[in-house]
Amino acid sequence: MIKEEETMFKTKSVHSPIAGEDGLRVLAARGRGRGLSSIRFDVWMANLGPSEELRDAILDGRISWREYSRRYLKELRECGRVDARNKRIKNHGQKFTLRLLQHLAKRQTVTLLCHCAEEEKHCHRHLLKALLERKI
Repeated sequence: MIKEEETMFKTKSVHSPIAGEDGLRVLAARGRGRGLSSIRFDVWMANLGPSEELRDAILDGRISWREYSRRYLKELRECGRVDARNKRIKNHGQKFTLRLLQHLAKRQTVTLLCHCAEEEKHCHRHLLKALLERKI
């Protein structure tokens, strides 16, 4: 039986100290952050952050964490305009981006970053990590 390779994902605040064991540091947020130095991350993937509408709804207290979680994971899988123009081959939202991160995490640690405080439990980076640790 072939053993499936394990992936290594971590989460951190983009403002937390940079550590050598972070591996590839991916900022998964719609906004880069005013004044945030690009040395704080290796790659910025705005497409993996929640939409502005969803982010604002949770920050304003208009939706629960449970509803936010459901809608964020749905957003990651939503098809875009490119899919609408293609009859046979679909991107299915961020599927290929997510698979790329999974592939990279088999070879090195991938640290998912956002602007929330390090100790924040209700943050999309934790939802993204849990999704990436499953088969996509």
